[in-house]
Order: sequence, then C-alpha cells, then structure tokens
Amino acid sequence: MVSGAAPLYDGIGRAYARHRRPDPRVAAQIGRALGEARTILNVGAGTGSYEPPDRAVVAVEPSPVMAAQRPRGAAPVVRAVAESLPFADRSFDAALAVFTIHHWTDITGGLSEMARVARGVVVLTFDPVVHGQFWLFDYVPEVNTIPSYLGMHPDAVAEVIGAQWIEPVMIPADCVDGFNWAYWRRPERYLDSEVRACMSGLALLPDDLVARRMEQLRADIDDGTWHARHAELLEMDAIDGGLRLVVRR
Repeated sequence: MVSGAAPLYDGIGRAYARHRRPDPRVAAQIGRALGEARTILNVGAGTGSYEPPDRAVVAVEPSPVMAAQRPRGAAPVVRAVAESLPFADRSFDAALAVFTIHHWTDITGGLSEMARVARGVVVLTFDPVVHGQFWLFDYVPEVNTIPSYLGMHPDAVAEVIGAQWIEPVMIPADCVDGFNWAYWRRPERYLDSEVRACMSGLALLPDDLVARRMEQLRADIDDGTWHARHAELLEMDAIDGGLRLVVRR
C-alpha cells in the first residue's frame, strides 16, 4: 500500500530540514498532551521535528526523501503507512501525528490504526474553516480548493480516535516551523521560493501561478498596502490559525 503523502513529499520535501524546524512552544504543548506516555509511535514522522527527545520513539514514514533528512541519532524509522501500521494492538503508550493526516489516502483508516496500536493518541491538525481564512490565501485562493486542505474537521478526528479534548495551538509571531501560517506577521518570507516549497498548500499548485501571485504580494509589501491592510497583525504576538491538538489519553 502506498500513501498519498509519499510521492508528494518525495517531490517537495527536499528542503524540509532547513525550513521545517520544530517550534519549541508547539513542541512543549505536544509534550504536555502526551502526558506520562513513555513509548511513542510517530506516524507520518517526516524529518522527526516534533519527536520528544526524552521518550522512546519509533517513527513511521513512507517517503525516503523525508526519512533521509532525519538527523543523526533520531528515532529509528519504519517505512510504512498510517493506514496499515505493522504493529500489534496496544504496542505503544501513545501514537502521535503532526501536520500529516490531511495527506493520508484514508484518514479514518489511519486514525483507527493509531487508536489500535496505542493507548493514547495525539493528533496536531487544523480546522479547515479557520485555516482557510489566512490572508495569504487572498493571493492564492486556489489553496482552499485543494482536496487535502478541505481536510477532516478536528471534531471528526476526535470522534474516530475517541478523544477526550481538543485544544487550540496558537502560532507565535516568530514561529520557526515554516508551515503555511508560520509567517503570518512576516509576509516577506513568502517571497522565498524555497520557503514556499516546504509548504504543501503552495507546493501543490503550479510554480508559475504561485510566483506571479507572490509578485503581487511583493508589490503590496513595497508600497505599504500589505501593512495598511493588516496593521492589527503587527500588534499581535500570536494568532489562531486553526491549528488544533486532538487528544486521547
């Protein structure tokens, strides 16, 4: 079985280790959600950004490009997919999935597998309605038509895994993990094509289309239009971009 995420990240994941670094505030919130779990299965692990260093982790990652960027000393990685995890029931204290489920071929199947192999489940995902209201998508509204970005609502994720709660994950103004919303107060970062290549929502669109739209953003930054339009953002230290942590203990 081949995950839909594997060929995607084989293509766009080549610079992930440079631009998709774990933000310590997001990592701390994930750590609190994991509670006292000592053995962790990280599903759709990528380069291992949010794997807790003080716990025993096994990573699952279908993309060899992503797996090859895991740092020396990172948790062992199994090449498999969420929808068919090669582990016995209740093999782990907790299963973790971070910024990944929207790319799975069968989200419900993958979440059910996580709930099968672990006693607890922690999923960092997004509310597609809130996420879709980002100012960047005024320039590239096509992002909100990508099927994976219409996503499974966190309430539906919670129902599948039997979660006890859902909590918002605020995005700090100086976020160091370069996902779509990361630079909400630093618009000039979106002008860098390598930065954009690490954001699946932009990387899934034609390069020439995105480049043209970013030239409009460049013009709006240069003449002050962006700053006038979004002046209130410059006063904020963090924002709700729709990120949600769904937790079953």
